[in-house]
Amino acid sequence: EVPFFDNLFGSERNNYDKVGHFFQGFVPALLAREILLRKKVVNGRGWLITFVISVCLAFSAFYELIEWWVAVLSGENAEAFLGTQGYVWDTQSDMGLALFGAICSLLVLSRVHDKQLKNVKDYL
Repeated sequence: EVPFFDNLFGSERNNYDKVGHFFQGFVPALLAREILLRKKVVNGRGWLITFVISVCLAFSAFYELIEWWVAVLSGENAEAFLGTQGYVWDTQSDMGLALFGAICSLLVLSRVHDKQLKNVKDYL
């Protein structure tokens, strides 16, 4: 219940959690990209992008599964824990925002990341 996010852009729900789900894709994209490049796991930019986005979506899906398991175990308090606020597409929009965050991360930071990796001695 973060006041700034109440009725933001005409929404009837508080969308503070959506910011977190965006960064749930944005940050892991950097980590996955770094590991895949340093370990030379994939060849080609297309495969790199595919695997980075796949890792981010897998991370987001696993988080959603954890939320579901906790909701099942908590019983009556599931709605309060999940914070869906009556939005039936909450899980899908959470994962969509993680996807959007991963894509934004790749678009905005890939060049900077490549330049930084050139300065690392153990990366060829």
